[in-house]
Amino acid sequence: MKNSRLSQSASLAALAATLVLAANPALAQDATGQVPPATPQAPAAGDAADEAAAADDDIILVTGARLIGAVEAVQPPILELNEADIAAYGAGSIAELLTALGPQVQSGRGRGGGQPVILVNGVRIANFRELRSYPPEAIEKFEVFPEEVALQYGYSADQRVINVILKRNFASREVEAESEQPWDGGYSAQEVEATYVMINGPSRLNANLSWGNSSVLTEAERGIIQSSPPTYATDPDPAAYRSLVSDSSSLEGTLNWSTRIGTGNSLSLSASYERDDNLRLQGLDSVLLVAPGGASALRTFNVADPLTVDGRTQSYATGAAINLGLGDWQVTGTADLTLGRSYSTTQRRLDTLSLVNAAAAGTLALDADLGTFADAGADEARSRTYTADTQVTARTNPLRLPAGDVSLTLDTEARWNGIRSTDTRNPGVLTDLSRQRVAGGANVAIPLTSRDEEFLGAIGDLTLNLSGGVDELSDFGTLYDWTAGLTWGLTDKLTLNATYVNRDTAPTLSQLGNPELATLNVPVFDLVRNETALVTVITGGNPALLTQNQSDWKLGLQWELPFIDNARFTFDYINNSSTNVASGFPALTPAIEAAFADRITRDASGRLVQIDQRPVNFARQAQDRLQFGLNMSGQIGSASGGQGGAGTGGARATSGPAAGGPAGGFVGAAGEAAPAAPGAGAAFQGNPERFAQLRATFCGADQEALRARLNAVLRAQADGEAPPVGEDGQPITIPPQMLQRMAGDDGLIDETEWAATRNRLCSAEGAQGGAFRADPDRFAQIRVTFCSADPETVRAQLNAAIRAAAAGEAPPVGVDGQLLAVPPAMLQRMAGEDGVIDEAEFARVRGTICTADGQAPAGAGGPPGGKQTQGGPGDHAQRPLRT
Repeated sequence: MKNSRLSQSASLAALAATLVLAANPALAQDATGQVPPATPQAPAAGDAADEAAAADDDIILVTGARLIGAVEAVQPPILELNEADIAAYGAGSIAELLTALGPQVQSGRGRGGGQPVILVNGVRIANFRELRSYPPEAIEKFEVFPEEVALQYGYSADQRVINVILKRNFASREVEAESEQPWDGGYSAQEVEATYVMINGPSRLNANLSWGNSSVLTEAERGIIQSSPPTYATDPDPAAYRSLVSDSSSLEGTLNWSTRIGTGNSLSLSASYERDDNLRLQGLDSVLLVAPGGASALRTFNVADPLTVDGRTQSYATGAAINLGLGDWQVTGTADLTLGRSYSTTQRRLDTLSLVNAAAAGTLALDADLGTFADAGADEARSRTYTADTQVTARTNPLRLPAGDVSLTLDTEARWNGIRSTDTRNPGVLTDLSRQRVAGGANVAIPLTSRDEEFLGAIGDLTLNLSGGVDELSDFGTLYDWTAGLTWGLTDKLTLNATYVNRDTAPTLSQLGNPELATLNVPVFDLVRNETALVTVITGGNPALLTQNQSDWKLGLQWELPFIDNARFTFDYINNSSTNVASGFPALTPAIEAAFADRITRDASGRLVQIDQRPVNFARQAQDRLQFGLNMSGQIGSASGGQGGAGTGGARATSGPAAGGPAGGFVGAAGEAAPAAPGAGAAFQGNPERFAQLRATFCGADQEALRARLNAVLRAQADGEAPPVGEDGQPITIPPQMLQRMAGDDGLIDETEWAATRNRLCSAEGAQGGAFRADPDRFAQIRVTFCSADPETVRAQLNAAIRAAAAGEAPPVGVDGQLLAVPPAMLQRMAGEDGVIDEAEFARVRGTICTADGQAPAGAGGPPGGKQTQGGPGDHAQRPLRT
């Protein structure tokens, strides 16, 4: 992987810094992500010199860099999970993880289905099928954002947003087998699933195949007492032919592929097939026989042809997504097509009229053998559905205000869906419904005040969010929606927000267009006459349904608790108000009959004879809700080998500065800080032996053979396998960070990067190896920049430089008209997770550089350079060292 840099220049300094990291395990993580035990090192330079030295343009940021794929939103995440948090859920796939998270990923707005918007590395995908079978181990970070963030991705504000940040390199092959068997027996269930996942930088490949089966469980096997048992014990028990759990099987296969196409562009394709078979037992044929004398018996019979419903559903789906950078615009297009088929056969009941007549005539004894019967046949129901959806969103920052960049999102969507169905129980009736939808909208986020931009910062961070859209439905007409919201970041940890949503919605396709059917002799309990009546029930669609208007308020609070580590508290008040709500006809009560008098028909005696149960509009519906959430994550108990929690005291080595030692010093095996060399231009010593060994590897072997061996190492890392060995039987001693630096987009050694690295190592300049000498003149310039001006002015100028670099613009100049003399990598090192200079880090760096001798000031918890007397939460616990 090529690290993104503020500058693309190359230098021997960067290579030497890489070698120092490789030679000093306490400074960099190994390939497995674990920090090796610290070993005594040669004396390091003072922190001020290290800051200047590590600030070379090509320095590699090993840890602590901002995650690629993070969502940029003014609303903070509701939930953040790291790898350890995700592992604690014990889920076998991302789909299972979402199920385990439950309401934390579902919208609480009370509108729509509440299904979340899924992003991968901050980018929309065509559908969730593309991701659902990935193992949770492939996730680097999992974020859940509130509904307001969905607006900037072209969705409505009734869905939460999930951003899944995947690991850069990951591979897994999994086969899972499950079997379920109740202690009481009766049925069993089996499932087998095979999954393959390969992530190689921007390229991803996933294949998944699963099969499941569940045997039938009958009411007899659980002792369910029948409400109408047969009169004679010799008749078959209907409970043995009525299922509690259907006999079912399922088959599912998915294939997903994603790759980069050019710089900053990506393409993903997905396809899936699903089939579900289901056999449900509905009991036996029965008949009530009445003898001439009035005696009666309920008989059950025809075990050869029990009443069943046998069904199969199939689904074919394919999707595609493309992400393009077009000038200042980031454009995402998605397309998704789903075809569904369903088929069911329902066994018909036998015609028992001849048996009833024979018993009434006395020619058939009540307990007689009823004999065998011909097949009564079955009713068939078939349906086909289709959904085709395309959506394009374009995002940009069209202008810059004193408080920051204005964010603009434009979206357009075209959607087609339809259903075609027949049922032999309704001969001559064909349901053929379709709907075409064309929609467009815009969302704009306007920063009003900003602490980072120092524009009315005393107020906090205020952002106004406005959006509007229009939908045109082929079978209904035009709908409108608009949203206004205000987000107020009082502090880095406390955010308030208020959102108002006004939206028109249309009834569903079936509510409008289902064919009208009249079903005779349906038993309905009449509360007015306190009797059960056999009535004619009319069902179907109602084309006269009106547009539903939704008017919602949401007031929210997100608070990162300062007194509990990794804890977030959320509070939401939601008010939903709707008019002309389309709904199915409610249960018949005297109040409902009074409200819908034209839907109820009675005869002259008042007996209920007909109910029109087609959908209706309710005039108004209102609801208020309060939602509270508390998310906490972390370790229970102390970590092994450590003392004092997350601190760096005791015998535990870390990659961050200790609370009791120098802020920039390196912690040794016993918590001691390495002594700092005096002077601002002190040398940064590496490992000469390791450098010489590396140089011999690069410069003394056949170039193509060595490159092939390094490619083999990269492939082994991607597949999670042990690295290959050389001709001497030993693994190649190349630092993992250096390998990743040379790797191209395809995960193999890039030819240009390979040649540049080899030339640097094997040149005469490289032969001087081992030591990285900081430039005293350059360091003096940095000290002038940091120490001769107002700190807040300097920090504002540095933030402006970071924003310019992120936007690909020329860096701004200082008050003297000159470019800031701060290396880009040093800017990245000071930048926080929000992409701007972190106050604490800026103060630490400035204090380090501006001290009289250029050395780091002593930590508050102990004497400078001395041992920690008590383990405490070292600085690394909040901000890992980034070198």
